[in-house]
Amino acid sequence: MEQVRSGTIGIVVVAAGRGERAGASLEGPKQYRRIGGRAVIWHTLKPFLDWPKSGPIVLVIHPDDRALLNDATADVPRRENLIVVTGGATRQASVLNGLRALQGRDVGHVMIQDGVRPFVDAALLERIATELSSGKSAVLPAVPVSDTIKRGDASGVVMGTVPRKDLFAAQTPQSFHYETILFAHERAAEEQAADFTDDASIAEWAGIPVHLVEGSIDNVKLTVQRDIAMADEKLRGSALPDVRTGNGYDVHQLEAGDGVTLCGIFIPHDQKLKGHSDADVALHALTDALLATCGAGDIGDHFPPSDMQWKGAPSRIFLEHAARIAREAGGTIMNADISLIAEAPKIGPHRQAMREKLAEILGISLDRCSVKATTNETIGFVGRREGIAAIATATVVFRGNA
Repeated sequence: MEQVRSGTIGIVVVAAGRGERAGASLEGPKQYRRIGGRAVIWHTLKPFLDWPKSGPIVLVIHPDDRALLNDATADVPRRENLIVVTGGATRQASVLNGLRALQGRDVGHVMIQDGVRPFVDAALLERIATELSSGKSAVLPAVPVSDTIKRGDASGVVMGTVPRKDLFAAQTPQSFHYETILFAHERAAEEQAADFTDDASIAEWAGIPVHLVEGSIDNVKLTVQRDIAMADEKLRGSALPDVRTGNGYDVHQLEAGDGVTLCGIFIPHDQKLKGHSDADVALHALTDALLATCGAGDIGDHFPPSDMQWKGAPSRIFLEHAARIAREAGGTIMNADISLIAEAPKIGPHRQAMREKLAEILGISLDRCSVKATTNETIGFVGRREGIAAIATATVVFRGNA
C-alpha cells in the first residue's frame, strides 16, 4: 500500500460543454438550466462548497458563459472561493486546464466532477476520501449495471447478450493523486492520444490502477431534456416550502388634534398620534413585520427619526420600501394582518377602506389583507386613551429551498 499523501483535496468541476443532446434553451447550455429554482451548476457546486474537506475549487467554463455563470452562482455559498478558468476544445483539454489551475496550491488529491451531476452527496465524497487516504492513486465511483445489456450490429440486429456480472456504470467525481493524474493528462495531450471520454480512461491508458468505490444511484448525469425535467420534478417535490412569517409591534402617543391616520386612512378624531412621520402606527408595525421576513432590520434602520426628510412623511413610503426589499430577495407577499388596540376612534366603519389601502400598497388581493381592532378594556395607557398600539403579522414565500 502506498503512503498517505499530504495536501488538500482539490476539486475540478468541468462545465465547458455545449450539451447539444439536451436541446436548445433560452437559459443556455444544460449546466445553466433551472432545476428546483436554481441552475444545475449551482446544485453541482454546493455539495463541494459545503464539504469541509474541499480544498481549492476550480470551475472550468466555456469562454462565452461568463455572464451565465455570474447569474447562476450569484447566491452560491463561498462563491468568492471559486477559481474560474476557461475550457478547451474537448472535455480532456478542459480537465487539463482545470488541473493546471491547481498547481502551486498544496493539493495532494483531486476530485474531477461533471458540471451536470447535481445530486452528489457528502456520503459519496467521504467514501472516496477514505479510499484516497488509504494510498490509492485512482478511485472511480460506480454502480453495478442492472439492465440486461445487448450487443447489436449496424443494422440494429441483436448479436448477443453481454454478461453484466462484472459491468459497472462509471460516475464522477473521479478522484486521483493530483501529480499522478496531472502527469497522465499532460502526457496524453503531448502524445495526442485518443480523446478519452473520462479521466479514469486516461489513468488506465497511463497504467495507473483504478479502484472502484460504491457510487450512488442518485448521482445521475443530466444528458437530455427529459433528465433535466425529471431533476426539476425531484427537487421541487422534495424541497421544503420556504414560508416565512414576520411580526411587528408599534405604539404611538396620543395628543390633542383633529384626527389619526391608521392603515393609510385618515379618521377624524379629537386627538392625533404623535410621531416624526404621520405616525401611522399600523403601517409602522407592518413594515417591521415585512422586514423581519428577510432579516432586513427594522423601520428605524431604514428611516431614522433623526433624518428630517421623513418629518411628516406618509407611512406608505415605509411599507412600500419594505415590500420592495422582500420582493427583491425573492419573496412573494402572501398575507398581511394588523390588529389595532385603541379605545377610540372606532375602527369598524373604516376597516374595509383600510384593507383596500393595504391591498393597493402591497399589490396583493383584498382577501390577503386583514384589519382587526380591539380595546384594552380601559386598562393601561391604551385604556386611558394615552396612545394606540398595533400588532402586525406578514407571511412571505421565498423561492428556492429552505
